[in-house]
Amino acid sequence: MYDVRMERGSLRGRVFLGLFGTLLSASAGAFIGQYVPPALYMPIWLATIIMVMVGSFARRRPISWTFVGIITLLSGMTLTPILMMYSQLIGVRMVEEAFLVTAGAFGVTSVIASRPSADFGFLRSFLWVGILVLIGLGVAGMIFPLGSALTLGYTYLGIVVFVGYMLYDVNRLTRNGATQAQIPGIVLSLYFDFINLFLFILQLFGLNARSRN
Repeated sequence: MYDVRMERGSLRGRVFLGLFGTLLSASAGAFIGQYVPPALYMPIWLATIIMVMVGSFARRRPISWTFVGIITLLSGMTLTPILMMYSQLIGVRMVEEAFLVTAGAFGVTSVIASRPSADFGFLRSFLWVGILVLIGLGVAGMIFPLGSALTLGYTYLGIVVFVGYMLYDVNRLTRNGATQAQIPGIVLSLYFDFINLFLFILQLFGLNARSRN
């Protein structure tokens, strides 16, 4: 069946509604994660990574909403220990504020990137380099302490990179459009942009809380 590209307004509405659905799914996963034995967190995390890789390798083929629902539910479960840690460190209210800051950043970047005259395609190479640097620093941090200054720089870089990915992904959607079958994959990409930005903002809040103590 020939799948035509959707009108711009209808497309954005479907994508943003889908993103809201993924956040609800992740929230349900985070709630369920409270009752999961700690020993299962690593297998769930590995299953999530494998599904992300499968989705990436099959990028040319449309993925289903069922796949998106499962992966975001599992992703939410892996967030449970992180959310619990930050709730104890900075308080539940600050965790909620970090989420609201992330949602606000997504809203602002979406407005900017949705302008037909805007072109953020030039960000692609910079964002790829940024991801490689984040991965390198993350691996280095597992081997030896990065120090407070480098950790803070790593955190700010993560925020900049994923705000950039939001700009890039929303702008690419605006400029190139998409078919209905491509929407789940686009929604999943935006979901991971959102979650990664949220985690880096949480980390920044945590660093600020430690510096005050």
